[in-house]
Amino acid sequence: MPETKNSQNDQIKEICMLLSKIQDENLIFDFFGCLFTKSELKDFSKRWSLVKELDEGTTQREIAKKYNLSLCNITRGSREMKKENSAFQKVLTLLKSLK
Repeated sequence: MPETKNSQNDQIKEICMLLSKIQDENLIFDFFGCLFTKSELKDFSKRWSLVKELDEGTTQREIAKKYNLSLCNITRGSREMKKENSAFQKVLTLLKSLK
């Protein structure tokens, strides 16, 4: 039986809840290594890199060339960052506060 969207969201929320409780960076890293393929981790890393690059003011074309990404993916990230109450902006603010 195919997984419903609600079930998919429930699964992702469960993972998010668990990650929010884990205070061991190495355990989370190992968990990601078990959960995702090397290719998926590479894509995951590129997406986060592009968000940080956009935040630093790097142009979309420069990001596309640097990470071999389509402008479509980068534009999506840029749009998400411009949204009111953007989760990207909130997480980037948290990252900056930790440095």
